[in-house]
Amino acid sequence: MADKDSDLFFEEMGDVKPLKSRDKAHIDAQKVITPGHLVRRVTAVTEKTVDDNHLTSADHVEILKSNDVLEYKQDGIQHGVYKKLRMGRYPVEARLDLHRMTVDEARKEVFRFINDCMQYDLRTVIILHGKGDRNPDKKALLKSYLAKWLPEMDDVMAFHSAQKHHGGTGAVYVLLRKSENDRQANRERHGLR
Repeated sequence: MADKDSDLFFEEMGDVKPLKSRDKAHIDAQKVITPGHLVRRVTAVTEKTVDDNHLTSADHVEILKSNDVLEYKQDGIQHGVYKKLRMGRYPVEARLDLHRMTVDEARKEVFRFINDCMQYDLRTVIILHGKGDRNPDKKALLKSYLAKWLPEMDDVMAFHSAQKHHGGTGAVYVLLRKSENDRQANRERHGLR
């Protein structure tokens, strides 16, 4: 059977002629190195990218447990304002979910999220960090880093673990600084200068 297949193949290929060597395409492109190429190469190797993110990345962080409550307020925050935040009585204007992120990814996202919220004059937001219950070692790693990062940001006035219907100790309410526009509108509303 194999001989028949072979014979049939050679019969079909009988009039096929090999390509002549001069019919081949030359793909050796001449690359001229310009001064711009050299500058870009040197810059790519020597320049470090600037990271405006000042949040702690490698420092030791106290590891929290899944049921630990996060709480923080800057001096000057009124007790009633903090209580209202803690009770979840402010409308949540934006949400960030950190589930399944690495610590470095979460660090970048938290920094970007808070800056974006400030740009859009948002005051009360929620960050879902999880409890760490699904981790093999039961460590609440993202929660622990978040507890360190949020006080490092000047725009964060206060934060507290969320109410059960918003995620409980797996989420945190964050109260952000009023923007200058909001402060001015508040002054005008109350007749102050």
